[in-house]
Amino acid sequence: MKNAELVRRKDAATPRGVGVMCNFYAERAENSEIWDVEGRRFIDFAAGIAVLNTGHRHPRLVAAVQKQLERFTHTAYQIVPYASYIELAEKINQRAPGQWAKKTAFFTTGAEAVENAIKIARSATGRPAVIAFSGGFHGRTMMGMALTGKVVPYKVGFGPFPGEVYHAPYPCELHGVSVDDSLKALQVLFKADVDPKRVAAIIFEPVQGEGGFNVAPAAFVKALRALCDEHGILLIADEVQTGFGRTGKLFAMEHYGVAPDLTTMAKSLAGGMPLSAVCGRAEIMDAPAPGGLGGTYAGNPLAVASALAVLEVLEEENLIARGAALGQRLMDRLHSLRPRVPQIAQVRGLGAMVAVEFQQADGSPDAEFTREVQNRALQKGLLLLSCGVHGNVIRFLFPLTIPDAVMDEGLDILADVLAR
Repeated sequence: MKNAELVRRKDAATPRGVGVMCNFYAERAENSEIWDVEGRRFIDFAAGIAVLNTGHRHPRLVAAVQKQLERFTHTAYQIVPYASYIELAEKINQRAPGQWAKKTAFFTTGAEAVENAIKIARSATGRPAVIAFSGGFHGRTMMGMALTGKVVPYKVGFGPFPGEVYHAPYPCELHGVSVDDSLKALQVLFKADVDPKRVAAIIFEPVQGEGGFNVAPAAFVKALRALCDEHGILLIADEVQTGFGRTGKLFAMEHYGVAPDLTTMAKSLAGGMPLSAVCGRAEIMDAPAPGGLGGTYAGNPLAVASALAVLEVLEEENLIARGAALGQRLMDRLHSLRPRVPQIAQVRGLGAMVAVEFQQADGSPDAEFTREVQNRALQKGLLLLSCGVHGNVIRFLFPLTIPDAVMDEGLDILADVLAR
């Protein structure tokens, strides 16, 4: 089987709206490496878009799924429940930020978790409006797109979107948006666009994913918490990409000393199996009536088994601390390259959620250079993802299980590409 033939078949059989980055096709994968159908090896610094914090095919996850596969694959939890769903909910409730009684519901995708978090917030508050932030990404469903603060490619041509969704600028020092600017914009929204008494929730990413790995300043997160408390608004932390060890904590909100009312999670929750969740204050989670939450595949038993194994692996292999150390190693390497790579405008991140932003000499975004770095790295066998509203950021999402030798090999390829 050849990659070129698969490309031809893909173009004939699938729509162009499903964009595909790579022109090769996976045959097998192990930990932090992928081999294509022609036998070429690639170092994976993408991890299925932050899904594989525990690596490709971790033996503990494979064993857990195989064990569950021998028992049953599906009953629909709302029809015939199973104990593993409850066990995972208990573990998430114990570990999610917030020193209060919590409950957790499981779904399938990150977008589905976001949709349900908004449903829960509206049900609990009796209010319709939601505030999100520019540069944020919350999914490709209609509500997810309405919340998302990036037009191309996610929103273009798909409107109209659900109403009562408002946006404020997300703080980003490099782009000239301070914490005060963001907070003042929220006050303008309350004066000009929406009564705060009509706002059910403010949703934000502690570290923006598609928006460019912009890290929320602590002062901003604490101010959001205070603002929500003042007006009876619920604070939703979208931890779909930041969760499960990526930022040097199990959840990114642990860095901030305040807790959200609701947390959405997915991606690395189940290490490659489709599973998402909403965890929050028990009384808020109980607001929807029976039957208001759920889904045919929500909390699939195979995915739940994998997620239980993920929590064990993160703890037993000390992957959260390892991720923080790997992230620091990457940032040190990128900083060392700055004198030779004038396009590097900023290196930023939290734990192993690291990005580098490129600009031209006049300070404008350099998306062309970013694409060149990505393409040249791919030619040398290193998978990198871009992001940012202007497409001028490279983000790094290597598995936290990556062997030191493979990590060093990937960093050497990156350094070579950037220096050239």
